[in-house]
Amino acid sequence: MQRSVLVPCLLALALVSGVMALSAPAYAFVDRDCSDFSTQQAAQTFFENNDPASDPHRLDGSDNDGRACESLPCPCGSTGSGQTGTTEPKPKATLRQLARITKVVDGDTVNVRLGNGRRRTVRMIGINTPEVYGTVQCGGPAASRALKRILPVGTRVLLRSDPTQAYADRYGRDLRYVVKRSTGKDVNRMQVRRGLARVYVYNNKPFQLTRNYRLAQAAAKNARLGNWRTC
Repeated sequence: MQRSVLVPCLLALALVSGVMALSAPAYAFVDRDCSDFSTQQAAQTFFENNDPASDPHRLDGSDNDGRACESLPCPCGSTGSGQTGTTEPKPKATLRQLARITKVVDGDTVNVRLGNGRRRTVRMIGINTPEVYGTVQCGGPAASRALKRILPVGTRVLLRSDPTQAYADRYGRDLRYVVKRSTGKDVNRMQVRRGLARVYVYNNKPFQLTRNYRLAQAAAKNARLGNWRTC
């Protein structure tokens, strides 16, 4: 091809390429939702790396607590640090959620339905009861029966987190105080005061009501109530 013809052709090709580049979008936005991730940690990492302030993918939901896709199983990610772990180290605020009991799992664990319809498993903060699954331990069935009497299916409760503890444990269960709305009583402490549960401090990090719970435990032990008498 002669030079006089080649140069105009090259100029025309460059002009067309420039117009196409200007008309093409700078990027293609691919919307993500929680079903795109297998764990809460994966969703949290993506959330923190993609403009969490505006949350363009709406992974944080309506509570705006900085935790993405809370319904997904653990491993779970931290909040706001860009780092991940098995549980978040310290919530920034106390969560208060209205719920109804759907099942008592054992003496320190319940299933609930939140006001928004989401179903969660709640591990009661600050207490531990003997096992009823696998190896049945002394006092386990009694603690479960007592909790079923206190919290029958449909009972309205207030769930409250503790600012000194994680929002969820390594199994993805929400860590909460369970307060019976009809009486205003702390059900976690009730289990301790009746001698059916013992005070449980995770990883040597006392929860807010540790002293109060230990006083209740001492009273139950001195009176030989519940498992202090039978086990």
